[in-house]
Amino acid sequence: MQLEIRPDPAEVGRARRWARSRLAGSGIAVDEPLAETLILLVSELVTNAVVHTGCTAVVRLFLPGGEAEAAPVRLEVADTSTRAPVPRCADGDATGGRGLALVDGLADRWGWSPEGAGKRIWCELDRCSERPEAAGTAYGSGISAYEGMAYEAV
Repeated sequence: MQLEIRPDPAEVGRARRWARSRLAGSGIAVDEPLAETLILLVSELVTNAVVHTGCTAVVRLFLPGGEAEAAPVRLEVADTSTRAPVPRCADGDATGGRGLALVDGLADRWGWSPEGAGKRIWCELDRCSERPEAAGTAYGSGISAYEGMAYEAV
């Protein structure tokens, strides 16, 4: 399942609605914590793509069902910007700059990788386990979690 989004902040709401509609039939109720976390992650990654890249992007959502129901839920946002995510400090009064810090804190795994002429940022949520204390370690192209730092995909 995928959705193409334009570099327009209004696309964030459209991406959230699209993700909610995809939960039907996945075994994930729209009001359960996993769904709420997934929608927040969609919001953060799509916001980064539309605000910081100025490029169209593609949102992909993998919701395994049936025999693969225990498999993690995976969200990917691919864009055509070659600029890698970089650490960013956000002070207490800042209204932005915390998106990837939220992803780091909420996802069981996340990372990014080059893809064609751009990049793909991804995260995964485990469906049938409690969140481990050590969750939030970033994977991918050598990004590691920086305590007290926020991240911005640019």
